Order: sequence, then C-alpha cells, then structure tokens
Amino acid sequence: MEFLNFKLIVCAFLLCLFVSVNTQSVHRRFEYKYSFKPPYLAQKDGSVPFWEYGGNAIASGESVRLAPSLRSQKGAIWTKQPINFDWWEVDIMFKITGRGRIGADGLAFWYTTQRGDYTGEVFGSSDKWNGLGVIFDSFDNDNKHNNPYIMAVVNDGTKVFDHKSDGTTQLLSGCLRDFRNKPFPTRAKIEYYMNTLTVYFHNGMTNNEQDYELCFRAENVVLPRGGHFGLSAATGGLADDHDVIHFLTTALYSTQQPGTQQISSDEQQKLSQEYQEYQKKLEQQKEEYRKEHPDEVRDKDSEFDDWFESDGQRELRQIFQGQAQIHDVLRDLNKKVDEVIGKQMNSISMLTAVYSQAQGQPQQVAPGQIPQQMPSMPIGRHDWDALVANNQLMINTIAELKGFVIEVARKSDSLLAASGGTAAGGGINPQFLTELRDSITNIKQTVGGVSQRLMAQAQVAPPPCPAATCASFTAILLVAAMQLALMFIYALYKERKEAQAKKFF
Repeated sequence: MEFLNFKLIVCAFLLCLFVSVNTQSVHRRFEYKYSFKPPYLAQKDGSVPFWEYGGNAIASGESVRLAPSLRSQKGAIWTKQPINFDWWEVDIMFKITGRGRIGADGLAFWYTTQRGDYTGEVFGSSDKWNGLGVIFDSFDNDNKHNNPYIMAVVNDGTKVFDHKSDGTTQLLSGCLRDFRNKPFPTRAKIEYYMNTLTVYFHNGMTNNEQDYELCFRAENVVLPRGGHFGLSAATGGLADDHDVIHFLTTALYSTQQPGTQQISSDEQQKLSQEYQEYQKKLEQQKEEYRKEHPDEVRDKDSEFDDWFESDGQRELRQIFQGQAQIHDVLRDLNKKVDEVIGKQMNSISMLTAVYSQAQGQPQQVAPGQIPQQMPSMPIGRHDWDALVANNQLMINTIAELKGFVIEVARKSDSLLAASGGTAAGGGINPQFLTELRDSITNIKQTVGGVSQRLMAQAQVAPPPCPAATCASFTAILLVAAMQLALMFIYALYKERKEAQAKKFF
C-alpha cells in the first residue's frame, strides 16, 4: 500500500513537471536585420538593407518581385548574415498573380546553412541544400491534380529534388491550398520552436490579419544552427508575377532557456505597481486638462474619428467612388448613343424623302411641321450611267485614232524612203499621194463608224451643260481631225525641205 502511494506521488510530480515545461511562456523579439517591409523597402540605389537579391528579381519601395510574368525567369533574395538564434517565426506576405488558369512554377522559403544560387534549378535556388525549404508549388508536374500545394522538404545536402513527382517522395509534410489570384495578399506564418515546425496559411480572401488556418505541423525536425533566410521564385513555360510584400522575422526565446535573465516575483510586483501609479497620474493630468480647456477637448471615444477612417469606411468610400465613376461613364455613353440615334434618324428621313421623290410620291409631313427641302440633284442615275459610258467610248476612240496616226506616219516614212523622197522636177511622188488619199479615206470611214456607234448607244439625252459654253462631241472630233491634218502637212513640208537640202551633197 505504501509502495502504491509512493508511485502515485512520483507520477503526480512528473505530471506537474511536464505541465510546467510545456506551459512555459515564450519571449518574442522582432529581428529587423532579418526582415523587410514597405514603405521604403528598397533604398534609392535599389538595394534592400541587410539583404542581397539577384537573377531576375526586382526590388521597389513596396515589394520585391522575385520573378516577373515572363517565361523562364528566376530570382532570389537572401540575408547577408546568418541568424544568431535557435528558434524563430517568419511571417511572409506575398501575391502570386497571372492571367493563366494555372501558374508556374512557384515560390519557396529557405533556411539553409549556405546561401543558394539566384538562378538555381529548384524554384530559383540551388539544389542539394542543407536545411529547410517550404515550397509553394503552383504547377502540376506529375499531372495528379494536386496543385497548388504547400510542402516542407528537409535536405542534408546530398539529395536531388525530384521535379517529376513534385517532391512528393521527399516532402516532410504539406497541405493543398490555393494561393493564386486572390483579392487580398496571401500570408504564411512559419514557426520553428523546440524542434517543431508549424506552418499556418492565410488564404487571402479577407483582409483580417488574424485569419490563419493550420496547414501542417511536424515534430522532431532538426535543422542546422546559424542558417540563412531566403526567398526565391521561378517561371517556366507558363508565368506568374511572384511578389513578396513583407518578410518579418521574430526570434523566440524560452523563459527557462539558459542565458536569459529571470525576474523575481518581488520585482514583477514592484514594476506592476509603478506602472499602475503612472497610469493613475496620467489619467489625473488628463482630467485636469479637460477641466481647464473644455472647448478644446473632444470626446474621448470619438477623439480621432474625424481624423482617420476605419477599414469598413474606406472600403465603403471606394465602393461609392467606383459607382460614381461607373455612373459618369454610363451618362457619357448615353449621350453619345442619343447623338448617334439622332444622326441615324436624320439620315433615314433624308433617304426616305429622296426615294419618295424618285418614285413620284408626295413627301409625308407630320402636321405642324415644315416640309424638309431636299438638295436638288441635276443629274439622275440613268444620266450618270450614260455619261460614264460616253466617256469610256471617247477614251477608246482616242486610242484608235492614236493607232491610226502612228500607222500613217510609219507608212509615210516607208514610202518616202522607197521613192527617194521627191521626183526630179521637185514634185511629190504620185504613188505617195495615192497612199495618202487611201489613208485619209480610212480615217474618214473610221470616224463615221465611231459616230454611228455613239448615236446608237446614246439612248438618252446628254446631261445639260452648265451656264458656261461647252463643246460638243462633233466639235471635238473636228478639232482632232484638223490637228492631224496640220501635223501631216508639217511632216510633208519637213520631208521636202530635207530632200532639197540633199541636192547640195
């Protein structure tokens, strides 16, 4: 019986000890040398304090774009110095956006003993790393429809990452989550404390910073000390924009960890008492100020309401502004549509009036309106067709006349060359005159035939000439015949002069 009581006492003692160890508080300290956040994320020269980036990565004042939405892009950013604490928590806010239905390749968080490459084979970093990699894989290489996927892979520096199976044979743990094209930035909180790796994920569907859900938890994870933090991303045949908005690092310390300063209970009570006295003194000074300046003091609850707006008020204001812009655009479109409809109605009314006049029907006019006077059209459609046909016939006739003139000139040259130019007495060769008479007869017959064809095709009267004097088609033919005759006479005269000049040689 006494032995049983002793065992119960020992078990109770061990239970109390286990509870005290697991319920020990954690001291947290923000590490600015291993963090970056907007605004002024990058300096004027493009550098990020305490970090180095390379590859296709681009740093701005608001974010770090590790890989742009272009094919075969790789980039990474790494801390310059290794961390000097054992346990840590990292909060990453990022956005992965693209126009495609699926993305590629993804983004990765690294904790490794050595800094990786900026254009490596594993999501922009080096393969065979020694440490931890939390990969946000957005492309389904093994075609198992299990992407986008978040997974943790621990490597000792000897293993090669298996891209064909998306690392499913090497992963420590993971979860299936969609992190592409979200309305708000997605977030991941990676915690490594007491050899336990925990990953929380924010899906980006709300702007609540505390809306995290557990992705996975892995125990007995041993990582090397003094590693480097890094982020990398890569694109392949498909492309997304991989933007990291902030990277916040917090060091975790246990209150019972060796080297930490312990505060006794008496000192804690003394400090809390001093803090309470300071709070009372501050409230007393505020009350005295309110009594001395009643007009300048605002209500305590609504002191800053007029200066700042809440998230809900800002979203509501943005919604109203968007609706006002849409209303303005619709009003402008309505005006333009009304103008187009008015122009179409005027055009339809004018066409209707023209068609009614062409058909000999009276124009329909609404009662009380003045009938619309249409512009006068001196040439009808049939007159226009006849004019075009006559012009074409005239062009053909001129071409035929040109051919006849060329032929006559050629024959005259050949006749003069055969007859020796002139007779002994200086007269013209009778054979040449005969040929000339035949050519003129052919010209007259051709001109007569053309005149008959013109009279046969012209079924309607030609359009009236304007107020100024105009020449008829017969006058044009007479002028052309006179010019041809003058040209022929000048050619004969020139040939005769040349023949007379040959007598002196």
